Amino acid sequence: MTVVTVGSVNQDVVARVDRIPGPGETVLGSSLSRSGGGKGANQAVAARRAGGADVAFVGAVGTDADGAILRASLERDGIDVSGLAELAGPSGTALIAVDEIAENTVVVVPGANAALARLTDAQRAVVERSRVLLTQLEVPVSLVQDAAAARPDGAWHVHNAAPSGPFVLAADDLLPGIDVLIVNEHEALEIAGVSDRVAAVSALSQRVRALVVTLGRQGSLAVVGGETVAVPAHAVHAVDTTGAGDTFCGVFAARLAMSGTRPEDVHADLLADAARWGAAASAISVTRPGAQDAVPHATEVARLREESE
Repeated sequence: MTVVTVGSVNQDVVARVDRIPGPGETVLGSSLSRSGGGKGANQAVAARRAGGADVAFVGAVGTDADGAILRASLERDGIDVSGLAELAGPSGTALIAVDEIAENTVVVVPGANAALARLTDAQRAVVERSRVLLTQLEVPVSLVQDAAAARPDGAWHVHNAAPSGPFVLAADDLLPGIDVLIVNEHEALEIAGVSDRVAAVSALSQRVRALVVTLGRQGSLAVVGGETVAVPAHAVHAVDTTGAGDTFCGVFAARLAMSGTRPEDVHADLLADAARWGAAASAISVTRPGAQDAVPHATEVARLREESE
């Protein structure tokens, strides 16, 4: 039951501010912190802390000091990093501002993440033993396509279409290789090219085997064929929403791996169950600062689910 995450890994540099500055404006920050980030690495950490599944990470760091720090951080979580390449140059960096109502802005300088266009032989060997392949788009589209083609028969490909811009440009090439597409409402509207949520869900659900749409405080929707199951969110006091979507995706993938189900046997209730665990984990994550630092462990998620039922 191995989840293999192919994606980005960054050094997050986070400034806490009273409010997000506008164009040309300077604001003073109250604190500055550095920690592991990147959508791919965040999701790998979430999948690992969900318990019940082995997790491997495939991606690239640079030859700078941040590369060694990021590798060590993943290893401390028990994640297999045999597929983490080291490429000449800098590692990825994300510059993040978080305001007092937990909203954030992010600028990503991809570094090594942009330099890995296809799997190395060592990375391909890691993907070939996946039970669930989990991908995103802070890395080249060609890398995602290569990984999807390398996964073994019967393995799931769960794709989080974030950021959605690259997905829109490559949707016709990516969609045939995806078993579960996970998007938030904004991404769903952009990819479908419509301004109405219902129309977007309808359009996307006809192009993939299964669809999950996250809706923030409104929960999420799990859609398979003509069946839709609504999954409620947990009411919490958010302090930092950075990485909440990644936490959802990682835990979702881990639960899917633990189900033992093959992609051809997918049904809405299966997705909804995985989404409930993802929702609980992401709810906990937003009550804490940071991305990977905020990801909860399985016992915390189980406790919140028990309290909510």
